[in-house]
Amino acid sequence: MKGFDPKFQNFPDYLLQVTEDIWEGRGLGARMRDYYHPQIITRMPSGISFGIDASAAAAMSTLVEFPDRVLLGEDVIWSGTPQVGMLGSHRIMSTATHKGTGIFGAATGQRVRFRAMADCFAKDNKISDEWLICDNAAVVRQLGCDVVDWSRRILAELDPATQPFRPAINVLGPYTGQGNDNQWGAAFSDLLVRVMTADLSVIADQYDRACHLEYPGGETTHGWAAAERFWMGLRASFPSARFEVQHRIGQEDPLMPPRAALRWSLDGRHDGWGSFGRPSGAEVHVMGISHAEFGPSGLRREWTLIDETAIWMQILAHLGG
Repeated sequence: MKGFDPKFQNFPDYLLQVTEDIWEGRGLGARMRDYYHPQIITRMPSGISFGIDASAAAAMSTLVEFPDRVLLGEDVIWSGTPQVGMLGSHRIMSTATHKGTGIFGAATGQRVRFRAMADCFAKDNKISDEWLICDNAAVVRQLGCDVVDWSRRILAELDPATQPFRPAINVLGPYTGQGNDNQWGAAFSDLLVRVMTADLSVIADQYDRACHLEYPGGETTHGWAAAERFWMGLRASFPSARFEVQHRIGQEDPLMPPRAALRWSLDGRHDGWGSFGRPSGAEVHVMGISHAEFGPSGLRREWTLIDETAIWMQILAHLGG
């Protein structure tokens, strides 16, 4: 871990401790400056932001609404070296109470749980590039709201120059890598490419029959039919869109099953009936992150996250709100 504080045992330990220090330790001042590059670029489905001040402001807004938020780091799948920098795909389960008024509306006192997934690039003890997806739809539903109605309300408050995120407003950051060549990352990438070319038979071929699946909206489900329903519903909404795997990592560690992390995108028109209702013709960008674990019968666990609310905002904007 050359260039990193010696208190960190390895890169996963770095990302896990940084997350805890900033969020639960309230390290939004000096500690954030210790860990974040002054010009950090953060890309989320809802938009893009630049610099520590923007990151700190976003964190404070979240903590006003969810002051007791606990971020449980489930896994970090990573690649790279300290000399050139490392990228970790970080999967987090959060628990919190909606105690304050904010983007999710007036405080309800409702307990919520939701997942976030983030690809973070760091070198010399500082994170400088980030791709972050939070399961906002899961929060909205647990607070008793309709996802489309909530997205419509938020749409009026967006800055079209930076929100929602789309390739036209992206900027090139310090990280330009594509991951590693590990066989498990390649296998997971090939699997999703086949699914996105409508070869859905690959699910029964390569998923364990009892696969455990975690999907957007806080959905926990199991089995081939559930995997097919999610992926078909997404692809059917955007049948002519271009699917691209932008980053892939495969990893093998002692006491752990083989794992893989992908960051991917769909770009194109909402021109089909699927998970997002009547075709609108809207140009849509979908940012996705997927993790997988493999066993003797194939893919045994999958976590995939997209922000449904950001997709609805793009559709609603095209329809005039």
